[in-house]
Amino acid sequence: MSPDTTTPKRVHGGRAARPIRTLLVDDHALLREGMRSLLEREDVVEVVGEAGSHDAALAEVNACRPDVVVVDLKLSAGTEYEGLRLIKDISHRHPEVASLVLTTFLDDDLVVRAVRAGARGYVVKDVDTTELVRAIQAVSTGGSAFDPRSAAVVLRTVSGESETTETLSDREREVLRLLADGMSNKRIGETLYISESTVKFHIRNIIRKLGVSKRTDAVYIASKRGLI
Repeated sequence: MSPDTTTPKRVHGGRAARPIRTLLVDDHALLREGMRSLLEREDVVEVVGEAGSHDAALAEVNACRPDVVVVDLKLSAGTEYEGLRLIKDISHRHPEVASLVLTTFLDDDLVVRAVRAGARGYVVKDVDTTELVRAIQAVSTGGSAFDPRSAAVVLRTVSGESETTETLSDREREVLRLLADGMSNKRIGETLYISESTVKFHIRNIIRKLGVSKRTDAVYIASKRGLI
């Protein structure tokens, strides 16, 4: 029997391998359709599913077992970045699945929070198809993929690290963990049954002790040092 040549193959480690199973997560159906159309022209990528919300995406991950999930950070009209929560849940429940952020939003806080949540890459939506495919390939094999702008954010954060000079208290670690979950000061206070002003006091101490200037940097540095 002649070999089957109907399914595109990619090469990994000198051997033919199946295409990268990819799930697209964006709350705009037209954007998902456009992205699917572009990616399905590439032999190395197979789009196995789509989702427009956090819960639908988790259900698709369970059903489709993708290698890579391409995630927009904004999955609703609200103020929260549900994509960050999705990335964290995927990282915890399916550590074998790589998350790649594809979004219109680019600032230091979001890049650091995405990395902290477990994203292996961060690119903005004006990236061309070739670069997006390269990013998908990189994260699918355990690497990372950051476009020049988001890479610069990561480098600035890393270069700004300093050694911890004081030990964080148990309460400060609790506050840090909730910060890492993306909670606001008000929600942290409600969770820990303390006032919002007390939360702010703890955050100021955390920032001072870790030698950083922003709360998101504190989460990133604390995570790298195994403090949370």
